[in-house]
Amino acid sequence: MPGPARVALGCLPGTAAVAALFLCANGVENAVGVAAERPAARAAPHGAPRPHILPRSVWATAEGTRDQPPPRYDDEVVAVFVHHTDSPNAYDCAHTPRIIRALYAGQTGARDWDDIGYNFLVDRCGTIYEGRAGGVERAVTGAHTQGFNHRTAGIAAIGTFTAGADVPRAMTDAIAAVAAWKLGLSDTDPRSRVRLVSSNSGSRYAAGTRATLPALAGHNDGYMTSCPGAALSAALPEIRELAARLQGRTPSATGGGRA
Repeated sequence: MPGPARVALGCLPGTAAVAALFLCANGVENAVGVAAERPAARAAPHGAPRPHILPRSVWATAEGTRDQPPPRYDDEVVAVFVHHTDSPNAYDCAHTPRIIRALYAGQTGARDWDDIGYNFLVDRCGTIYEGRAGGVERAVTGAHTQGFNHRTAGIAAIGTFTAGADVPRAMTDAIAAVAAWKLGLSDTDPRSRVRLVSSNSGSRYAAGTRATLPALAGHNDGYMTSCPGAALSAALPEIRELAARLQGRTPSATGGGRA
């Protein structure tokens, strides 16, 4: 089981060298087997358009990636967990591939994971990147939320979004677009709550516990962490509402706007 999520990042664009940087993937796992409650048959799906997603080849260079085993898959994605990477915010979006390579190196180097844990990463300009290998169209089992990696997808916002931080609109719009598309494939309303089964007692729930969690959740809904930060957590209601609209669902009475 990986230890606390630490990785030394050197020379991130626009910043001084950053050492021993904590990543939000703290508390992840590479468990085997489906650990979620299979839902009942659904009505006609509320699909959302697939957003533009840059492939791994944009950031994963041959000399910078390791050999890895074949990806693992679940039957479908019924929940999305949102993270932040606990890395600097003042970066040039042209340098995002370099930042993702640094995150990948930290997770597959010192922590010896077989791949980056997140399924998708979004930068402050709203550009969406494929993370973990296996195909964005498929339900790839990630390594982002300990106990709840099965039948879920992890979306990482590149930056640190603790209290008082600015969360760019382009970033939240992109998170909503990915979540709407992935959850629409299983006809899951992003504003709903779903039942997942914990696969690891290191999560907020003992292994085998059936937990009811938001379909579009923060990392801290499933694991004891401050991730995705207070500022990004405060934006989740609005992200859920936008994702639901992208699926063609009726807006809720509360609206879900930011405070």
